[in-house]
Amino acid sequence: MVEREDVILTRDVNVITVPDGNSTTLEKGQIVTIHQALGSSYTVVTQYGSMVRIANKDADALGKESHQLYTLVTDTSAEAVEQNCWEVMKTVYDPEIPVNIVDLGLVYECKVVPSAQTEDSHDVHVKMTLTAPGCGMGPVIQEDVERCIRALPGVGNVTVEVALDPPWSRDMMSEVAQLQLGLY
Repeated sequence: MVEREDVILTRDVNVITVPDGNSTTLEKGQIVTIHQALGSSYTVVTQYGSMVRIANKDADALGKESHQLYTLVTDTSAEAVEQNCWEVMKTVYDPEIPVNIVDLGLVYECKVVPSAQTEDSHDVHVKMTLTAPGCGMGPVIQEDVERCIRALPGVGNVTVEVALDPPWSRDMMSEVAQLQLGLY
């Protein structure tokens, strides 16, 4: 996480509004305040008070550099693929909460099985939930998980299922997450 920092956008940038998950564009020259810089995105507040998410690939619009967030196991065995999946899911954050989705307890399972389509490849099925059933950012977070896993070596098909039963509760959070949020 970073200290709040005001920056001037150096170019037009596509953003996702928080909490509804709609796409829009912020124009070059606008002043934004970086609210959260965790994982694969930045959460910023516009000069009009709107909260939006900017992807890591667009960090240059904020005057920042894109960054690699994890170290992968180079092996493509099922165990290594699963380890890599968990590692990259820890780079996905709810834009309003400074804790990754794994430590929040949003990921229920990650199954890795040999791919029927290609040799030396594995299919991945992730079952996850959301902090609230009507979360507008749910599809965005789901897409982030799918995109991160799909980019891993040894991965074939990726399915990310959002399940609302059992419903998420604070009890599902890791001790680390509870400490980070001052709940423990």
